[in-house]
Amino acid sequence: MVAYCLAQITVHNPEEYAKYAALAGPAVAKYGGEFLARGGKCITKEGSVQLRNVVIKFSDFDEAVKFYESAEYQYALSYALVGGVSTRNYTIVEGV
Repeated sequence: MVAYCLAQITVHNPEEYAKYAALAGPAVAKYGGEFLARGGKCITKEGSVQLRNVVIKFSDFDEAVKFYESAEYQYALSYALVGGVSTRNYTIVEGV
């Protein structure tokens, strides 16, 4: 059953965040992920506003977790989290 990674992000330092984005894309591809949404126009109807939203589809839940926990993605993620570069919510959910 497919799984989706849902990320809601507020970027505080675009220059540093760009380093994360450059590394995250190849890591997604390596684990068979497909971007369904990556930024773009959005409107928040409930909850706190996060200006960047990302949805990534994986073949199954275990593959999505494997991607998130991979050395490649954790290295990329270090650029997004250190020094207040971004504030993030990240969820992995099994599809129907």
